[in-house]
Parts: sequence; structure tokens; C-alpha cells
Amino acid sequence: MSTPERLIESTRELLWERGYVGTSPKAILERAGAGQGSMYHHFKGKPDLALAAIRRTAKEMCATARGVLGGPGTPYERIEAYLRRERDVLRGCPIGRLTMDPDVVGSDDLRGPVDETIDWLRERLAEIVEEGKEQGQFAPSLDAREIAATVLSTVQGGYVLARASGSPAAFDAGVRGLLSLLRPAS
Repeated sequence: MSTPERLIESTRELLWERGYVGTSPKAILERAGAGQGSMYHHFKGKPDLALAAIRRTAKEMCATARGVLGGPGTPYERIEAYLRRERDVLRGCPIGRLTMDPDVVGSDDLRGPVDETIDWLRERLAEIVEEGKEQGQFAPSLDAREIAATVLSTVQGGYVLARASGSPAAFDAGVRGLLSLLRPAS
């Protein structure tokens, strides 16, 4: 792996573990096994490197979600697959975590990929809910955007509850509860 790639991957890991504020250039260089001037040779500085890392994480997260939400099955089954997909629940969401970081939220550049990812996911989920309504699988009275927001809130809130309790059981309980509310009547 090239030095810029090692720097980006190390920054991604550290942002997930420590957030932006807790990720120092020294820690990035140590994790990447790169020399003192490497970051500044390949990037303008920590914000530029962090932006590359955040963009890559966002792109990866969208690709994963796209694969699950675009997979086979009914709208309910695809939402269920998204909610139940394999996750490192106790680590939390690498994108959602960034919304808690004041330096990320305070920077239009760093926040941009975070906002775009959340907006894309909310829109994609709303499309699937609309599809389910058209097929008669979901109640016509459901507001697709509100349900999409609820799905995202369940996932993000589930991460918080799981981390707080030290157990994925809280995440799983939230997912089961939401799915029971969405389950089509038979």
C-alpha cells in the first residue's frame, strides 16, 4: 500500500476510534508507519487528509447500503436486510460518530460528505418505503420521509445504546421493535 493510502486508511481508523479532535498528526503517522513529513508531502495538512478519509468512509458506507437496499426482496425485506446487516455495533457508525465532533460539524468541508451520506441514505430509504406503499405492503398513510428518518434514527440511536451498555442487545432490540411496527399485516 502506498504512503498516501496508508495515511488515509490510518486516518479513517483513528477518526472512527477517536474522532477528529482526538486524532493527532503524530498518531496518524505512527499508525501509518510513515515518516514525519509524509502527511504534508501528500496532503495540505490534517484537514485535507481527514477530508480524504471521510470521503472514502462515506463512499464505502453508501456502497454497502446500496448493495443491501438494492438487493432482492420486497421493500420490507430490503429495509430489514439493511437494519440487520452485519455491523460492528459496539464501535458505532464511522459517519454518525463524526456528527458528534464539533470540529467536523463546524467545518463545511469536513461536514459535507457526512451530510451527503445521511441525505442520500434517507432519500434511498424513503424511495423504498414509497415503493412498498405502491405495492400495498405499507400503509398508504405512512410518510416515507418520516419512516426513512425513523430507520436512520433507530440505527444511530441503536449504536449509542449499544455502546453505552457494552452490548449489541440494545441495538438489536431497537431493530426488532422498528421491524415489528413496519411488518406488513398478513
